[in-house]
Amino acid sequence: MRTRDKNVLILLLLLLSGSIVGGFIGDAFKDTFNWLAYGKTIGVNTFTLDLNIIKITLGFIMNINIASIIGIIIAIFIFTRL
Repeated sequence: MRTRDKNVLILLLLLLSGSIVGGFIGDAFKDTFNWLAYGKTIGVNTFTLDLNIIKITLGFIMNINIASIIGIIIAIFIFTRL
């Protein structure tokens, strides 16, 4: 694997982990710091494509809050320091 591919993989892993950890922190402290839990839901609701031979169900929903955005910013900061 080339160095550039490794960098992209590390960046994606850091962004994903920053978003997940930030989301957990936002949910955990929503009673104390309610502004951390403020967010929106982005995505496409599930839909099913039935072709009689195969049935495919697709959907994607992402809940983004302020804490997860802070986690993503911290992940980018960590990536630039690597």
